[in-house]
Amino acid sequence: MSPADPLAALWTSAERTDGLEPRPGAQDDPGEGNYAFREMHEAVRNFDVIVVGGGHAGAEAAWACTNLGRRTALVTLDPAKIGVMSCNPAIGGLAKGQMVREIDALGGLMGLAADATGIMFKVLNSSRGPAVRGPRAQCDKHAYAEEVRRLLATRAEIDVIPGAVERLVVERGRVRGAVIARGGEISEIRAAALVLTTGTFMRGLMHTGERRTEGGRHGEAPAVGISAGLRDLGFELGRLKTGTPPRLERASIDWDALEPQHGDASPAPFSDLTDRARFPRSAQVECRITSTTPEMHALIRENLHRAPMYSGQIESAGPRYCPSIEDKVVRFADRESHHVFLEPESHRDSWVYCNGVSTSLPADVQERLVRGMPGCARAVILRHGYAVEYDMVRPHQIDACGMTKRIAGLFLAGQINGTSGYEEAAGQGLVAGLNAARWSMGMDPVTLGRERAYIGVMMDDLVTKTPVEPYRMFSSRAEHRLMLRSDNAADRLTPLAREWGLIGESSERWRLFERRRGEMGAIAAVVDAVKVAGGRLADVIRRPEFTVDDLALALAAAGAGGCSREAIETTHTERQYEGFIARQRAEIRRRGEMERRSIPGTIDYAEIPGLRAESREALARFRPATFGQASRLEGVTPADISLLMIVVRRSRGDRPGEGGEP
Repeated sequence: MSPADPLAALWTSAERTDGLEPRPGAQDDPGEGNYAFREMHEAVRNFDVIVVGGGHAGAEAAWACTNLGRRTALVTLDPAKIGVMSCNPAIGGLAKGQMVREIDALGGLMGLAADATGIMFKVLNSSRGPAVRGPRAQCDKHAYAEEVRRLLATRAEIDVIPGAVERLVVERGRVRGAVIARGGEISEIRAAALVLTTGTFMRGLMHTGERRTEGGRHGEAPAVGISAGLRDLGFELGRLKTGTPPRLERASIDWDALEPQHGDASPAPFSDLTDRARFPRSAQVECRITSTTPEMHALIRENLHRAPMYSGQIESAGPRYCPSIEDKVVRFADRESHHVFLEPESHRDSWVYCNGVSTSLPADVQERLVRGMPGCARAVILRHGYAVEYDMVRPHQIDACGMTKRIAGLFLAGQINGTSGYEEAAGQGLVAGLNAARWSMGMDPVTLGRERAYIGVMMDDLVTKTPVEPYRMFSSRAEHRLMLRSDNAADRLTPLAREWGLIGESSERWRLFERRRGEMGAIAAVVDAVKVAGGRLADVIRRPEFTVDDLALALAAAGAGGCSREAIETTHTERQYEGFIARQRAEIRRRGEMERRSIPGTIDYAEIPGLRAESREALARFRPATFGQASRLEGVTPADISLLMIVVRRSRGDRPGEGGEP
């Protein structure tokens, strides 16, 4: 552990109970300061919210809770592993980068941590349309985890409790706390709401060839008791699989002989709070690209009987869109090679991540496999790749706010809901933490619609579909992706963050938002009023050949050249795609009534005459909260929705035309 790690000496003394008072402005701009968390004193057992798990979902959930001023217990097996990047140390990417920008616009911490520790920033799909561009950062894995812990340490409301949750305390259908095992001792903590973010640790089992080891990730024990506890509470569990590639020693790679992959010359940060004058803060690196070969593919085929996914040792489903190299060779048998990106993991060590060869083949096969790649003939494997199986809770049992339908006050976030990826976990963590805090305050839950955010798309997908593989976000999942771009995340979500209490009116984030809103208004006024060569600027800007630089020059000529590049780019996109955006907004308005119209939670679908068996089963299983959700369930037809509307209207005593025929 690095001496700079904020948790390096925290747990050496049981008497340490000092509280950390954040300095002024710490909520929005933590800056430098005291790195120590406050340890829970034995006499203190009551909290507003309990967050279980210190991964990306748990960190974001705890952060959101404290944004609303809630006293939060963060329970984790090992406090030194809070914020650890257990797979690829990268944040963002296609669709995922949009989610990170949304998390930031809602007052989250992931964008801040990525900006502070990124060692290669690049916008993917930069040559394509703005709806599918995705900002991505390769991060220093050690610095990123330390930055997450440093940010959390600025919140005096957080008490970090090392230990494993043995069971949940549930009374009369409501969560009331958790029983914690720590160093052979059992204790109970209480709260009105609890967020469960177990990652891959619930009965985690790691596979490398025929060798199996219990654990949620390399070197860390699994969480066993919580799975049985959830089953006892009546939850339906499933089992999924994910994997990770081998890590190589950089000095053993013929680095200079391989094609370099560069980051952007002028990188853009994820967070609106990042000081652009000091960005990027870390020295930037290059990646290298290599590939698999036909000989490697033959080696894999010869050893498929030793691969856990093909030998029958693993029966659960893995991520179809992030397949292992074994899956690639089998599914794409006509391909002679696949790209492999060699990505440095940190400035502090020489570990290199092999992006593209996730595998659970035996160690001896991995050695031969890696050395078959160009530039890697003498490569040394520092850690072999492995697969991990873990339990999850099938997400039809939660609402779009993250709360379970079975136990009030219990929220789930991250891989426990069947998702894959840091960004997906963080987005769920923010939603669950926000609503857990609101629940503890006696407030109604809030949700994000599919038309408002990628996070909203994800939450809706989780509660209307049964995942058969780990869920990963793609831009193709968002029907309104032209409106859900990375550049306009603040415009879409920061006002909501203020309304929901995630940020304050006097915060730096809100001040920056109001400045941006003023710039956007000023640019719009110039665009609508000015004439340029070729006609009115409002008309010329729609031409495909009219670039962002052209708009910047036109604004400067009109005396409005002081606006930020970001505001100019957003205006350019909005005007160029104005017609398409208008049609999407009209479609959203048409569907809005369906999304707002609720379905009573007490309705008995088995008693509805004329409802098809397939529809009845889907509705009873998912119990959708709105007619919009019901319409997206597999097996539910428009005729079923019409019948359901009539039944609901009659149950409420509405006269025809009041409860609403569709």
